[in-house]
Amino acid sequence: MKIVVLDGYCLNPGDLSWDGARAFGETLVFDRTPGGEVVQRAAGAEIAFTNKTPMPAEVLRQLPELRYIGVLATGYNVVDVEAARRQGIVVTNIPTYGTASVAQFVFALLLELCHNVKLHAEAVRAGEWTRSADWCFTKAPLVELAGLTMGIVGFGRIGRAVGKIADAMGMQVAAADTNRSAAPPYASFRWMELEELLAAADVVSLHAPLVAETRGMIDARALEHMKPSAFLINTSRGPLVVDQDLADALNAGKLAGAAVDVVSQEPPAADSPLLTARNCLVTPHIAWATRAARARLMDEAVRNLAAFVAGETRNVVG
Repeated sequence: MKIVVLDGYCLNPGDLSWDGARAFGETLVFDRTPGGEVVQRAAGAEIAFTNKTPMPAEVLRQLPELRYIGVLATGYNVVDVEAARRQGIVVTNIPTYGTASVAQFVFALLLELCHNVKLHAEAVRAGEWTRSADWCFTKAPLVELAGLTMGIVGFGRIGRAVGKIADAMGMQVAAADTNRSAAPPYASFRWMELEELLAAADVVSLHAPLVAETRGMIDARALEHMKPSAFLINTSRGPLVVDQDLADALNAGKLAGAAVDVVSQEPPAADSPLLTARNCLVTPHIAWATRAARARLMDEAVRNLAAFVAGETRNVVG
């Protein structure tokens, strides 16, 4: 059995092993695959793994031996699932692996917005504390989270993990979701409609899936509902937010700050408005990328493949 990994570097930059996949057959691992080389590299393969390398219908048609595509992520929009089904190709994803890491990263971003730790540490290194006439100094306002409201848009696994941390920090928690399953046990929790949540929250954290209804949901109109003192966090999907509208709100002082680990185009264009927006942190889609989370992802990918080889169904999408 021939196995090809089209873009393995982000999952495994060298600190994990592909031996789990190699146990099932000859495995070729490419760090990255340009779009024009997918067919050439996957030719003759029965198994293909992809993270962000697109596999549209026109590519799949040229791979008649392909039987299985393992998406090395939760989102699987890089694969034309309908075309795969017509060809009898099974597509799987990894629905659960990074919940704890992503929730932790939400608060890494939020606490940086609240305390500007790096700014203050760099000022000390530059000698400002040594030269200070006072025993301490601040270069930006400091924000205490206890008593503030965390608004979570999308209350699935990650949204609930974020809510649990927010509650532990003394925050009030509100959530907006079309699927209102069991409420969490902490007393501060409230369900809200999206506009109500945007108006009430001091921090809005996005955890919604990217579907037609959520694409561009945080636009100029939505941002008008938010407090000028509020922060927006996005560790979910870049296209949930209209980048230019967010930049405009930040630059106009209609929002206190934002931190985004995902943007509409990845990597962003050099002229992306968020790269120069006022008080906007942009990180390179790393919330998922702790070694612990990547190791779980790798293990799940191998389990999905093992199930397929055994004729079983596991994390099949579409």
